[in-house]
Amino acid sequence: MHSEQHQSSRKMIFLTLWIVISVILLPLFHSGSAEAAAKGGAVFVIPVDQEIEQGLGRFMERGFAEAAESKAGLILLDINTPGGRVDTAEKLGKLIKDSPIPTVAYIRGEAASAGSYIALSANKIVMKQGSIIGAAALVDGKGQAVTDPKTIAWWKSSMASAAETGGRNPDIARGMVDSQIAVAIPELNFNKEKGQIISLTSEEALKLGYADHIASSEQEVIQWMGYSTDDVFYVEQTSAEKAAEILTNPIVQTLLLFIGIAGVVIELLVPGFGVPGILGILGFGLYFFGNYVAGFAGSETWLLFIIGLALLILEMFIPSFGILGILGSVSLVAGVVRAAYDMKHAFISLGIAFAAAVAVVAIIAIIFKDRGIWNRFILKESLTTDQGFSSVVNREILLGQRGVSLTPLRPAGTVLIADERVDVVTNGEFIATDTPIIVSKVEGGRIVVKADTSV
Repeated sequence: MHSEQHQSSRKMIFLTLWIVISVILLPLFHSGSAEAAAKGGAVFVIPVDQEIEQGLGRFMERGFAEAAESKAGLILLDINTPGGRVDTAEKLGKLIKDSPIPTVAYIRGEAASAGSYIALSANKIVMKQGSIIGAAALVDGKGQAVTDPKTIAWWKSSMASAAETGGRNPDIARGMVDSQIAVAIPELNFNKEKGQIISLTSEEALKLGYADHIASSEQEVIQWMGYSTDDVFYVEQTSAEKAAEILTNPIVQTLLLFIGIAGVVIELLVPGFGVPGILGILGFGLYFFGNYVAGFAGSETWLLFIIGLALLILEMFIPSFGILGILGSVSLVAGVVRAAYDMKHAFISLGIAFAAAVAVVAIIAIIFKDRGIWNRFILKESLTTDQGFSSVVNREILLGQRGVSLTPLRPAGTVLIADERVDVVTNGEFIATDTPIIVSKVEGGRIVVKADTSV
């Protein structure tokens, strides 16, 4: 009896302990499973390894859209860029901040200038040993420092805001942009003086909170973020996007415009070759294609260009006192400029291309002067009887001769006399076509006829 009571007591103790342990551990297991669920989903790796321009922006937008469609769990931005356009970087920063998918910037080389802004816009920043972030001072297309106070203030505040949003010291971000301010950095026993720009190594960034971790590979970054490396998708540029990256280079665009202008004009002025026309159309086509794929140009730019080209061609055959030519030129230039990302650069490229094309066209026109379209509008030699015309010499022999009107005489026109075309006039009377006529008077080169009533 005593033994049974003892066993019953032991069962009650074990039951009580099991209930207590279950109550304590159940929330932990529940929390662990919820965390595992939150870390699910594929990892999308988007490279940011080129100069930051609109072509990269279009590519990143596509990558973020594909990640959202696939319900990805993490977006990893693989950054190694010298920077680029800050206006494009600002748009990409908004894209990153507004993304419902967590983002981590992995700086494996440099995140300079606009690249540092993209990195600061991510939720986390991981750097590879030896990488750098910063040096975000503004420069123009020629590499010269931008000195406009308003532009510097805007970019400085943008960088500081991005840093502050991530819980980082905004003064350091300001020091990455503005060389005219002093910034104390006691963590590094360093004070940035005027004339200096802040650029941080991976170790310095980690100490200052500008990096959250140092990793040697993307896989290490993914594991540190708590995701599996078994489901990783690398977003790559399409062939069209790679081509657009080359075609939107300012030097390449200037060359394409030169080929386009020179080729089309040579084909119009010195017809018969075919090759210049084909090259010209190809040059313009590649120019618009590159800008279209990069997201600069819309279908309206193609329309403006085609209309402009058509009007210029019509101007060469339909007298319009230059109106068609002016409208065509305006339409063509508008199409080229609207297709470009930057209007100022577009005008510069167009100006250089036009000047070079004029020089080449002038040389071609001189070499092939006998084949030019201008020969259609210039009387190069006298008209002879072999060509069906009659000279003004010895016109007296026509007096009294009969013929027939080839055109209405109102009072001037053309008649046929002895199988020769002769320009004549009447004394004011109207003579219809195919009416018999007789020459009544010859005064030098002026030949007067009247209706031949004897027929």
